[in-house]
Amino acid sequence: MDFYITKEEVVKALNTTLGVVEKRQTLPILANVLFDVDETKLKLTATDLESEISTISTISNYKSGGRVTAPAKKLSELCRLFSDLAEIHFYLDGENLKIETSSGKYNLATLPSEDFPVFDQEDLGAPVSIKPQNLKTIINKTSFAMGNQDWRHYLNGLFLTIDNTSITSVATDAHRLALSTQNINESIESPITGIIPRKSINEIAKLLNDESENITLNLGTSSVNISVSGTTFASKLIEGKFPDYEQVIPSGESSTLVVDKKSLSESLSRVSVLSSEKYRGIRLVVDAGSINISANNPEQEQGEENLSCDYSGEKIDIAFNVNYLQEILSSIDENNAEIHFFGSDKSCLITCPGTDSYKYVVMPLLI
Repeated sequence: MDFYITKEEVVKALNTTLGVVEKRQTLPILANVLFDVDETKLKLTATDLESEISTISTISNYKSGGRVTAPAKKLSELCRLFSDLAEIHFYLDGENLKIETSSGKYNLATLPSEDFPVFDQEDLGAPVSIKPQNLKTIINKTSFAMGNQDWRHYLNGLFLTIDNTSITSVATDAHRLALSTQNINESIESPITGIIPRKSINEIAKLLNDESENITLNLGTSSVNISVSGTTFASKLIEGKFPDYEQVIPSGESSTLVVDKKSLSESLSRVSVLSSEKYRGIRLVVDAGSINISANNPEQEQGEENLSCDYSGEKIDIAFNVNYLQEILSSIDENNAEIHFFGSDKSCLITCPGTDSYKYVVMPLLI
């Protein structure tokens, strides 16, 4: 293996793969990235056995091809520190990877490419085409509600369902639920679903930007595959049955509060400074035209603010974890938020005026 590549190309490729590289590896080779070179390109691949990412870069000068693995983190740190316009020469010398630039020579240990784990993928079936902005939107508006190391493993991921011409993402940690729906480019014949792990969702989100090129998504029964701009990401799915989220979303008669999102968020931030550090509880008393926001803590400290709003329903006295409310408010693009109350002891539904493409459910705290 012997080739030249620009710093920009190799650093971009290494940055793409680093998130998948296993940091607490049980196998030394999982800390390595696989080089695969032919006449036209360099293909870099990383895996943690649960997911795999491959990205293609253009080489500037080809001498000979081959495959080898080298330490991903060291490679990334080294290449990043080269001068911006540097052309980097990579070549194998026995079991060592030699790296040369106009300023110096470097030598990295390698491991055989034959020992690099093969990521097993099922037959994924028909691909789905989706705009990167749409996939980015449903991830950003729901992923914050995923469980984190919950014993109910099926909560530690994002549930995707693709049906007809839409894709829906749902996340819940059993205290709050987030749902978002966007369009796909073409309709599909039959619905497909899957739960994508938290780490994989975070890696997919990094690949998405507002470029015009569509994303190809294949969702199977045990794995998912996403291809975008020369990069392919694959991940195993979480086994298990995701909760029936439609039953969790409140329905029926409700009292609706319409409030300026920015004003509410700022009031919550100020008052919550004096909330209990353990429970982060904040109390809302909602009556005609106003919200009273208050909090206290075991040190007998307290804070209180009043905020005007549009509300004409029955008086509501309810408490929430302020972090849950703030995360939801930060994901809302519109100026106003709608909070639908179904009683002081029941979950509330948070939506936005004029759209039903995303919904949020928050359980109350006992006060």
